[in-house]
Amino acid sequence: MPKLKLSEILDDKPVKVTVELPAKLHRDLVAYAQVLGGETGNPITDPVRLIAPMLERFIATDRVFAKARQAPHPDPARGMTSGVLKSEPSIEQG
Repeated sequence: MPKLKLSEILDDKPVKVTVELPAKLHRDLVAYAQVLGGETGNPITDPVRLIAPMLERFIATDRVFAKARQAPHPDPARGMTSGVLKSEPSIEQG
């Protein structure tokens, strides 16, 4: 059986965030926790603990986000932006 994308959950100092999940997504999260617990031999008693590692994995593997993070930051003094984050949407006239 192929390995899951997540591995063991490490403890870290948390920041409290409240999120509402659709019921189907919550059921999938519970099912994922059961499979992961069986694979690692450590039962996951609180599937909500999977959300942070899943988000970390998602962000770590998002190529567009990685490029955006490495792009130069806007320089207000020179009127330059990286093209990733702009204060106003660009409008092309043609």
